[in-house]
Amino acid sequence: MAKQLEIPAMTRNILLALMPVLVVAGCGTPQEQCISRNTREYRTVSNLLTEVEANLARGYAWEERTVMRTRWEDCRYVWVDKDGNRRLGYRPCMRDVADTERYRVPIDPAAETRKRDNLLARKQALTPSARSAVDACKAAYPEEKK
Repeated sequence: MAKQLEIPAMTRNILLALMPVLVVAGCGTPQEQCISRNTREYRTVSNLLTEVEANLARGYAWEERTVMRTRWEDCRYVWVDKDGNRRLGYRPCMRDVADTERYRVPIDPAAETRKRDNLLARKQALTPSARSAVDACKAAYPEEKK
């Protein structure tokens, strides 16, 4: 017979309490969904532009890499006592853990400036269509004022 996984009561209660919040938070109103769907490229270009401008201001860019580190943790183990009963215990052990590390990367200011200028031009070209998409979404899905 398969053994069922037991979730402690406190953990189960927390999960049950948070589920409706997580479901509602992930949805958004129809208007917000429409705006998000129709302005995705504009928001992507805006975010890239913000990143490039920050790189120029700092003089370097940030990159991330995953590194493996070893750390002490409490590991579960099963043992049999002198009466033949199975027992669950904990003992310290070493575990490999993936960690994300940020590091500085030098930039070419001339290339970064060209990138900024191109992103600015692209953002300006996308602005009218994004604005009209937002207006269309607001007209199609009006929100009630509270």
